[in-house]
Amino acid sequence: MTHWLSEHPYLLSGGFKGIEKESLRINAQGLISQTLHPHALGSTLTHSHITTDYSEALIELITPPFSDIRDTLNTLQNIHQFVHENLGDEQLLCASMPCGIDGDESIRIAEYGTSNIGRMKHVYRHGLWHRYGRTMQAIAGIHFNYSVPEPLWEFLHAQKKSPSIPLQKGGSFSDFKNAAYFGLIRNFQRIGWLILYLFGASSAICKNFFKSRPALMAQFEEFDNGTLYHPYATSLRMSDIGYKSKNQANLAIDYNTLDGYVNSLSAAISTPYPDYEKIGVCVNGEYKQLNANILQIENEFYSIMRPKQIALSGEKPTSALRRGGVEYVEMRALDLNPFHPLGIDEPTARFIEALLLTCLLTDSPEITADELRVNNSNQLIVANSGRKPNVELVKNGETITLQNWAREILDLMQPICEALDSTEITSPYSNALKLQHELVENSDLTPSAKMLATMRENKKPFASFAVNQSIELAKIFAAQTLDETTRQKFITLAAESHVKQRELEATPQLPFEQFLEQYFSNKSR
Repeated sequence: MTHWLSEHPYLLSGGFKGIEKESLRINAQGLISQTLHPHALGSTLTHSHITTDYSEALIELITPPFSDIRDTLNTLQNIHQFVHENLGDEQLLCASMPCGIDGDESIRIAEYGTSNIGRMKHVYRHGLWHRYGRTMQAIAGIHFNYSVPEPLWEFLHAQKKSPSIPLQKGGSFSDFKNAAYFGLIRNFQRIGWLILYLFGASSAICKNFFKSRPALMAQFEEFDNGTLYHPYATSLRMSDIGYKSKNQANLAIDYNTLDGYVNSLSAAISTPYPDYEKIGVCVNGEYKQLNANILQIENEFYSIMRPKQIALSGEKPTSALRRGGVEYVEMRALDLNPFHPLGIDEPTARFIEALLLTCLLTDSPEITADELRVNNSNQLIVANSGRKPNVELVKNGETITLQNWAREILDLMQPICEALDSTEITSPYSNALKLQHELVENSDLTPSAKMLATMRENKKPFASFAVNQSIELAKIFAAQTLDETTRQKFITLAAESHVKQRELEATPQLPFEQFLEQYFSNKSR
């Protein structure tokens, strides 16, 4: 890799980066908002940049993809600014794990109107409630979307028979790209725990989070009267009390080929699950879930990285992948950084880009069922106790300390960062890498450690830390204003999104049962 990289470093630059950032709306009392999504922000069903995730209070901000990460972050800043200007006396919670919960019922399920597609989105969330409880639907995170630069694909494909290009074999250009993207995903599953260690920022949780699941509290230590934690945790959001649900622990999704992935995910969506059959689907005329299968739809399967293809209207994600192959990857392991107004900063984004390219350009053997279990185990160890001194992980069947493995990964990234810097005036990628070296050598510098240290120093529970920090970050937005052209653009987008939703709802609709039947059979309608 080093030989061709030194000759063609520019090939690594210009991959498209997009960010999806979730934030929970909280009211002036620090409780989860019970109000509808602010009308001024547009329709959550049809707006391209501002929507909601699982719950009505969980706003999701979506940037388009840009080749320059500064454009991505500037766009996220502008969307944020517009949202802050239209929140009234509410604010966005800066932390990934929610506070201000008063039982499951305090988390309002997201509404998307009366159209069939809007109803489907709402019923899907009802299904999540019955399967996992609502508290999980209030957890926030950041998704980092990345597509490999096209010139790099063309170069790698032309060189695919060279031993210096350790990528999977493929026939056509499309097959080659798909195989290489899945190689990237497999490598990220092997080393994605590094994201949790470096950027995890959910090391403590409000006791209220467990009000509907009190049995889970026993596995934690008490930080204070209102807070539970693990002393060396990095990202409890990514532990099995967060998105790593035990309900899905036995799902063996195949990441070795595109066909294997689509087939295994499709099987989970079409296979009945006895516990969910007991819930029922449509009970007394009310839909409790979309179906009683292991997964209602693809999105229910939580993975730290997803292969993605832009879906056509009404098209299932698996059908889109089968039709067009992998267009980009969605990295889902990132907590909100409570010390930054956007929840993510530029060095973090540049480091992630370099890490994903390292995953692409490093040999990536197929993953066996045993290795899949090891990878998941490593992630959970880091999520729950990644800052523990000399904590050990399993690599290639042998134990290795987290620090030693992290050093190996960062060393592997050095030539990638240098190549990415070749098109920059300064050295932002190498500087980002240097910052992470410091965190590997001193875990006290990680966001998860800094959060606990701040709570200790101020003698405050997690809820107070999160709300106070959110207030401080809101002041930064309050001190700034959008330029009028940008503000008017967002006002227009919001108005247009409401019109689109009304037009959709005015269109004659199939009976909902028939709509679902056609969606899952993927017939056109």
